[in-house]
Amino acid sequence: MADSAPIKTRTPPADRRSKARQPFRRRRRPQERVRLLGQPVDLVRPEEVLHHMERWIAEGRQTVFANHNLHSLSLMRKSASMRAFYERADLIELDSTPLMAFARLIGLNSRGFHRCTYLDWRDHFWSLVNRNGWRVMYVGGTAEVCQVAVERLTARYPRAVIEAQDGYFDVTPGSEGNQAVLDRVAAFRPQILFVGMGMPRQEEWIIANIDSLPPAAIFSVGAAFDYEAGAQKTAPRWMGRLGIEWLYRLTADPKRLFHRYCIEPWSLIDLIWADVWAATRRRVGPSRT
Repeated sequence: MADSAPIKTRTPPADRRSKARQPFRRRRRPQERVRLLGQPVDLVRPEEVLHHMERWIAEGRQTVFANHNLHSLSLMRKSASMRAFYERADLIELDSTPLMAFARLIGLNSRGFHRCTYLDWRDHFWSLVNRNGWRVMYVGGTAEVCQVAVERLTARYPRAVIEAQDGYFDVTPGSEGNQAVLDRVAAFRPQILFVGMGMPRQEEWIIANIDSLPPAAIFSVGAAFDYEAGAQKTAPRWMGRLGIEWLYRLTADPKRLFHRYCIEPWSLIDLIWADVWAATRRRVGPSRT
């Protein structure tokens, strides 16, 4: 009997668009990891972040996905736990359009990389989760936010297996509350673990408990489920592309964010100048004797 003709599967529209824009690469290129303001970052596109995530999930590895912006760079100078977290990270996204522009200015972003954050890859991410039937756990937010976000996401992505734990517990290592959360994570056995308790609490919790967390793709994602539950509004995506999403957030919550957006960046001026000076020397080339 002749072999039957292969069954053709329809590629979802979102996947077709991603493939049309840029083919995936199987490994990171060395030049994609650069040093910006004294710290390593991976200049990858949103679809590449998810491709690395898929590969590492298939390998059954515990991997840590971090993201850098001006706030995290400022916090690193004060917190040893933050420094340890970023040293442990397998992939460090750049969650800052102004920093992307600065990278281009000093010659580190010639391939047109994109800012990467949860809001940039959320739709593609959940379509992958739904298609693969992955288990996703979120730790963070209020109990109400967790419930609403899980209900909305499950209704939209019925094959996804989602659980959430609010972030209002005693995070002290060894405490009863912290151990209860670790036990719940272990019992759920997520392939993807989102931790959204704000900087630096989420990063410090991850690194303090890294040896007790499962072999999952672990992301620090801030208020991801607040957005999914509608508790926080997202800025129009065109503002993100123009690098002024921070202005939308500042206007929405000036009391909390004024210091972060208007004062903190000045603490990094020495690092900014060092990168500008190094870029100038690269362009001029070695001096002749």
